[in-house]
Amino acid sequence: MIDRSWSRKRGSFLQQEPEIQKEVRKLTKLLRENETIIRYKELEEKIQQNQYLAELREKIKQAQKDAVHFAHYDKPAAEKEAIKQADQFMQEFDQHPLVVAYRKQLLEADDLLHHLTTMIQEEINGQIEEEKHASKN
Repeated sequence: MIDRSWSRKRGSFLQQEPEIQKEVRKLTKLLRENETIIRYKELEEKIQQNQYLAELREKIKQAQKDAVHFAHYDKPAAEKEAIKQADQFMQEFDQHPLVVAYRKQLLEADDLLHHLTTMIQEEINGQIEEEKHASKN
């Protein structure tokens, strides 16, 4: 059984802190307006709407299913061919310009969020340390 008391406590803490909620909303808005995040979301949508990439995803899934099926029925040559075909489709997918651009943008967005998270964490840790030192005095 999962202990959700921490989550409930955290939620109620945030609800009791309107200033924190306000700052979180501001930060969320700024992130939505950030060029890196905007570009990432645009590329994500283009990939989802691209019919060719959707067909490639289906071909990859089917080739992988075929490989599992052939392995189950002890057909190693057919399994090997299905794996080879899945790998070819995967390589084609991975090298598509939209996918390459999306992954590059994903890394940039991830770096941005990681940097932001680190900054927030350092600020909070600093405030906690200050409170500890102040309470000792």
